[in-house]
Amino acid sequence: MLELNLPPAELKIRKENGKTYVFDRLRKSYVRLTPEEFVRQHFVSFLITHKNYPQSRLANEIGIELGNVKKRCDTVLYDEYLHPLMIIEYKAPSITIKQNTFDQIARYNMSLNVPWLVVSNGLQHYCCRVDNETGTYSFCKEIPEHDELRVKS
Repeated sequence: MLELNLPPAELKIRKENGKTYVFDRLRKSYVRLTPEEFVRQHFVSFLITHKNYPQSRLANEIGIELGNVKKRCDTVLYDEYLHPLMIIEYKAPSITIKQNTFDQIARYNMSLNVPWLVVSNGLQHYCCRVDNETGTYSFCKEIPEHDELRVKS
């Protein structure tokens, strides 16, 4: 796989019937290793290992409803009361992050109303702080440490 703009992660990988799987530490099961999943596993490892995000408050593939349409958030971070705090959307490294990616995560936020949104393709990472009351947002220079999320929220 491609080298990412993230610290290396120790991934448990296995092959079965000619397909490659990676162990998802949040779902506690093996899932197909796609380029997007490769980014997800590295990014989750980065959050836990380097940004001190509690593994117990992160969850992958969280179902939401937008009107009558069911969607899935790639990763959601919850606060200590299990209220959603951050949505993280991943793309494969070959996918350039464009406005439609930000539109997608903004639509997801219409359901969850979180104060933090993150988008990453493993090479570029964008994080913004959202004020859901005013509908404004500001981009961060880097992904904040977990402790910084509560101070600013």
